[in-house]
Amino acid sequence: MSGAPVMSERRVSMIGAMLVAIGPVSMALYTPAMPELVHAFGSTDAVVKLTLTLYFGGFACAQLIAGPLSDALGRRPVTVAFMALYCAASLLALFSPTVGVLIAARFLQGIGASAGIAISRAIVRDLFTGEKSSRIMNLIGIILALGPALSPTLGGLTLAFAGWRAIFALMLLMGAAVILTALFAMRETVVPDRSRLNLPALGRTYRMLLTNGHFLTASGVMAGALGALYAQATFLPFILMTEVGLTPTEFGAGMLMQSGFFFAGSLAVRALMERKGAYALVLPGLCFILLGSLGTATLLIWPPSFLHVMIPVAVYAFGIAFVMPAMSTAALAPFGRSAGAAASLLGFLQMGSGLLVGTIGAMMGDAVLAMGLLIPLMGVAACAAYALYRSRPHLAEPEPSPEVTVAPPTGRAVLAGDSAPEPAHR
Repeated sequence: MSGAPVMSERRVSMIGAMLVAIGPVSMALYTPAMPELVHAFGSTDAVVKLTLTLYFGGFACAQLIAGPLSDALGRRPVTVAFMALYCAASLLALFSPTVGVLIAARFLQGIGASAGIAISRAIVRDLFTGEKSSRIMNLIGIILALGPALSPTLGGLTLAFAGWRAIFALMLLMGAAVILTALFAMRETVVPDRSRLNLPALGRTYRMLLTNGHFLTASGVMAGALGALYAQATFLPFILMTEVGLTPTEFGAGMLMQSGFFFAGSLAVRALMERKGAYALVLPGLCFILLGSLGTATLLIWPPSFLHVMIPVAVYAFGIAFVMPAMSTAALAPFGRSAGAAASLLGFLQMGSGLLVGTIGAMMGDAVLAMGLLIPLMGVAACAAYALYRSRPHLAEPEPSPEVTVAPPTGRAVLAGDSAPEPAHR
C-alpha cells in the first residue's frame, strides 16, 4: 500500500495479537476441563479427545477458506463473520446436553477461530515488510504469550469454582470482544475484489504456493516448530493430570512454564533484533528446539514427572520465539496480493502438522510414548526444513533480493497484481 499505513505498528500488533490469540486461548482455557468432561458425560478419554482433535481440524482446514475470502471481501467483514460463528458455537457448547453436541460445537468453534491467525498475518503483510514485519510478528508473539500463559490457570480456577460450562461463557465474551475490536478499531487493509471468489483461480494460487521452494521450506520450519505446541496440547493434559497426578488447577498453573518461557524468549528476541536482525536469530532458536526435543525424548526411557516433562517443553517454547518472527515474514514476503491465501496455507501447515501428530498420538493410545517419540520428530523436521531453506542461497533471506527474483518463462507464477514475482526455482 502506498503512503502512510492505515494503522500504526502498535495498533496492528495489538489487533493481530488479539486475532491470533483467540485460537490458542480457546484451547488453553479448555484443556484443564478435559478429564472432568469424561465424568460429566459418562464418556471415555478417547471420545473427549475428539473435542480437541475436531477443534484442531476445523481450525486448520477452515483457514484455507478464511484467508482467500478476506482477499476477496475484505479483512474486516470476514473477521466479523467468522467471529460471529465462533460466538454461536461457544453458546452451543455452553448448553451442550451430550458429548456429541459438544464435539460439534468445538468443531464449529475451530472454524470460527480460524480466521484469526490467517487474517492477522495477512494484515501485517498488507502494511509492512522486512524488519518492520518481523518486529510486529515478535510483538504479537509477546502479547500472544500472555493469553495462553494465563488461560490454563484461569480455566482451572473457573472449573473449580463455576464448573466446565462457565469456561465456554468466557469464550463467548472473548468472541464478542474480537467482534467489537474489528468493528471499531480495525481498518480495512485490502481493496476487496469479488472477482477473486473463483475456485479455479484459488486452486492455481495454492498450487503455486505448494510448488514454491521458498514458501515450502520456510513454512516447513514453522510447521515443525509451532505445530509441536498444538500437538503437545493433546498429550500434556493426560500426562500431567493422569500420569503425574496434578489437579486441573495445578495443571493450569504448571502450563505457565511453557508460556512463560515463550514470553521470555520473545522479550529476548525483541532486544536482540535491534543489533542482530531477526534472521540471525533463527539458527539459535532451532538449537533450543533441538535441545528441547532431546529432553522430551528421554520420556521414552524415564518415567514422567512435572519437571521432566515441562523443562524440555519450556526450552522448546523458548526456541520457537526466536524462529517465529523471521520465518513468518520469510514465508509471506514474495506474495503481496495473495497474502490472505499464503497466510492461510502457512497456518494450515502449522495447525495441520499439530493435528496430524496429535491424531497419530491418540491412535498410539499412550500419551507418554507419543510425546516422547513424536515431539522430537517435529523438532528434527523443523531443523531439516531450515537446512533445505539454507541450501537455496538466492532464497535464504526473509525478503528475496530483487536481482535474484525473476519471472519464469511462462510468465508470473503469482496472481496478477502481486507485489513481487515468485522467486525462480533451481
